[in-house]
Order: sequence, then structure tokens, then C-alpha cells
Amino acid sequence: MSRRTVSLTVLALVLALLILVAPDVLLVIFAGVLFGVFLSAGGGLVQRVTGLQRGAGIALFIVLVLLALTGAFLAFAPAMFEQADALARQLPPAFEDLRDRISAYSWGPTLLSRLAPSRLLSSDGGFASTAVSATFGALGNVVIILFIGLYTAVDPGLYRRGLRALLAPPLRPRGDEVLAIADGTLRGWLGGQIISMTVVGVLTWLGLWLIGIPLAFILGLIAALLTFIPNIGPVLSAVPALLLALPEGAEQVGLVLAVFLTVQTFESYLVTPLIQKERVALPPALIISAQLLMGVLFGLMGLLLATPLAALALALVREVYVHDYLEEGPAKAQGPDRAD
Repeated sequence: MSRRTVSLTVLALVLALLILVAPDVLLVIFAGVLFGVFLSAGGGLVQRVTGLQRGAGIALFIVLVLLALTGAFLAFAPAMFEQADALARQLPPAFEDLRDRISAYSWGPTLLSRLAPSRLLSSDGGFASTAVSATFGALGNVVIILFIGLYTAVDPGLYRRGLRALLAPPLRPRGDEVLAIADGTLRGWLGGQIISMTVVGVLTWLGLWLIGIPLAFILGLIAALLTFIPNIGPVLSAVPALLLALPEGAEQVGLVLAVFLTVQTFESYLVTPLIQKERVALPPALIISAQLLMGVLFGLMGLLLATPLAALALALVREVYVHDYLEEGPAKAQGPDRAD
């Protein structure tokens, strides 16, 4: 067996073992790498504009992002907190109104009993303790993601060289190409998501404001954030707006639906195709399937990372399996491994 085959087999076995033993850890690492790609792209842009060194460019980019977030927070915080507080006050009555409407049907009480919050609670307070532990676990994961992203952004070559060293010498040039393709795929997906989130948030805010829905700003912000989860996010973002429109009658509910459908159609069929490269574009059925699988297996973290993971997996399958193996691409065209 050649060194080329052995190196690929060992990498595949190690990855499979990690997936079986510690899949949650791999998700956190991937999230950190994704954040590192974001910092690297932003820092690279600052570096090209200012001529600074890589580390200084990334540091300046982080400062600029923090300043932008602080400025936006100071500018919109009063309205945001006011609207969030109003939303928290208005949603419970809206839920009660929806509950009363469902209870009017013969099947309503059965459905409501199955969805009762008491089913989530245990007599020993297990729900509360689980929520607390999950919160601290999430905060710890966020810290780890931030540090992984920072370290990989400051010196990505160190980690690329480490991965490259695990490959047999004849495969290393092709390994560099595949890593560059993976980096480009994640950059393209991130850029597309940021633009899509901004477009959806602004258009949703304007649309709801024009039809007179209260709390349009906070609802637009919710829509922008949930756009990070394609397909499922837009459905979730429409729920608060529909609940607020429900007491106003069917006409207002229809207008809210029209706003969300128009915004999502515009984003799906015009914005996304224009801003995403062809190699990042994913079949909708594949996205939904990946989200369903990752959400069931790994919860919220899996759902959030399902789409970039699917994009990366599709790019790797295309380059490594289809191009290099099935079509006998460059990796096999380099000749025999002389060190066998």
C-alpha cells in the first residue's frame, strides 16, 4: 500500500473516530474556524487598504467592528429596548388569543394539552437545571469559538502546514489547492449570508412599518438574525409578526404574510443568486435535509452550522472524490509514489 493511500486512510479514520466520539467538539471547532475565516477576510481587506501587517490588520478590523456595533447599539438601543419590552408585553395576549381560537375547534383542547409547557417541567426542577447548565455550556463554547477564530485568523499558515504535513509528499500540492477551495467556499458563504441578513432585515422593517405593524424595527432585527438559518429561519421570524397582527383581523394577517413572502422571494430569487458564487450555491433540498439531520443530531448548534457544513462538504466531495478519484484528476496524474 502506498504512502499516499495510507495517509488518506489514516486521515479518514481519525475524522470518523472524532465524529463518533466527540461530534460536539468538532462542531465547536468548525464554528471557531468559520469565525476565523470571517476575521481573516475582514483583516485581509484592512491590510490591503492600509498596508499594515496581518496581525495589526485583524486587530484594527476587530476594533472597527466593535466600534460599529457600539455605535449601532447607542443609536438604536432606546428604540430597540422599548420595542423589545413592548413585544414581550404584547406576545402573551397574542398567544392567549391564538389559544382561544384553537380551543373553539373540537380538536383544539387535545392539541393544546400536548403542547402544554408543563410537559417540559419535571417535579425535581430538571428543566431549570438543564437550562442553567445549557446556558453556561453555551457561554463556554462561545469563548472557545472566539479564541479558535482569533488564533486561526492571525496565523492560518501554521494550521495549514500542520494539515499538509499529514499528507504524503505527492499529495501536498493538491492538499494546498483543496484547502484554498475550502477557504474560498466558506468566505463566499459568509459574505452571502451577511448581505442577505442585511437586506432581509431592512426590507422586513420597512414593509411592516408601511402596513402599520407595531414594533417593526425589532421584528426586522429578528428577521435579519434568523436569516442565518436558511429556509427555517424565515418561517420562525414571521411568527411574532403574525401573532401581533392576529387581533387586528384576517386582512392584517394577510398583509404581514405578503410582506414576509415578498421579502423572502426577493432574497431567494434575486439577492442570493447574485451574491453567492456558483460553487457555494446549494440545492434547497440538500439544505433542508442537512438542517433536519444536524438539528436532530446536535440541536441548535447543528442547525446553525448545517448550511456552511453542507457547502464545505459538497465542495470537498466535488474536489476530492469526484475530481481526484472518480475522474482521476491531478492527484493521480502526478505519477507513482516513488517511496513505496
